[in-house]
Amino acid sequence: MHSSHVDALKAKHAGLEARLHDEQTRPAPDIAMIQQIKRKKLKIKEELATA
Repeated sequence: MHSSHVDALKAKHAGLEARLHDEQTRPAPDIAMIQQIKRKKLKIKEELATA
């Protein structure tokens, strides 16, 4: 159960990384969206560190 939770968090983190990359490479990136994605990534990273 523990490793499946970690795997799910890693998958979410990877998905957010892809969204972040897509947003940053758009012709007119949405700065607020980029900040929101980064905050979500950080939250997941912190949760992974304690898992």
